[in-house]
Amino acid sequence: MRVSVGERATPRRKRVGVIGTFVWDIIHGRDARGVRSAPVEEWGGITYALSAADAALGDDWELVPLVKVGSDLAPQARRFLGSLRHVAKDAAPIEVPQRNNRVELVYHSDERRSEVLSGGVPGWSWAGLQPLVRDLDALYVNLISGFELDLETAQLLRQHFRGPIYCDLHSLVLAVEASGLRTYRPLPEVAAWCACFDFLQVNEDELAMLAPDGLALAATAMGAGVRNLLVTLGRRGVVYFAEAGFDRLADLRASPTLRAERDPAAGPLRTALVPPSEARVADGGDPTGCGDVWGATYFSRLLAGDTLSVAMRRACDAAARNVEHRGATGLAHHLRGELHPL
Repeated sequence: MRVSVGERATPRRKRVGVIGTFVWDIIHGRDARGVRSAPVEEWGGITYALSAADAALGDDWELVPLVKVGSDLAPQARRFLGSLRHVAKDAAPIEVPQRNNRVELVYHSDERRSEVLSGGVPGWSWAGLQPLVRDLDALYVNLISGFELDLETAQLLRQHFRGPIYCDLHSLVLAVEASGLRTYRPLPEVAAWCACFDFLQVNEDELAMLAPDGLALAATAMGAGVRNLLVTLGRRGVVYFAEAGFDRLADLRASPTLRAERDPAAGPLRTALVPPSEARVADGGDPTGCGDVWGATYFSRLLAGDTLSVAMRRACDAAARNVEHRGATGLAHHLRGELHPL
């Protein structure tokens, strides 16, 4: 049967799932270090990564947020997702009866802060997550609360999901004291966690909970199957480690069963320091969410076909632009260089 041009089916957009948690931030000391001022309240958590991906993805991709939100903030979360261009039409936050997560952030410097968590949005079980990832082509995981996935669920996800998986470990190495204060703790079974992901992102503090130094973590992570390790250093940039011959997403083997089949003759790991964009070096601005913006932009540009080096530069530029913006509302427009329609 002949099909006319007007009847041709629209090509299917590829789908990248985003696992994380909506957080309502209460921020102290963001704009005037050492000066008493009223706290700022606004969206945080996974909203930074969603905004960055929305700005960086190609038009042949769409975002599928796999996020739960407390019933007290569910309408606001739906409105936020409705402001993004690349969110799939069939996607929506999953409302739960628990109070939504809130984090009180107190900045002591641009790169040092304390966090107090309240709320109780639950994480995912494999039974709940499995049907939601069946039609996805890639997956971005940001462990905002640290409770989104337990190790068993992450292992089942890796076993059954055939697309690339990017993970920002984020709060997985944070404990919660009785007061809600988040404190760093060593992560047990580091290699087992690493084996669940193709790309792994940590910052310096998180790195210290995983290994003595970057080279030690790279040895563990790459030995477990990670293809690209990223260590964010704030205003000093990012150090990356990459498997020999791995320069773009197309180089990633499709089947996770082949991840351990390394060729010893392929060559040593590549590593380098990627300096920040010049705008990031300057004092001032809002550093909240920079790591989330960096990682989501990087993975989105890899999905768009960029090489690792090009995607990293785009990610550094996006993180620098994030410093110039206040909060996640309107951030996607800002990252694209557009005015936000209020």
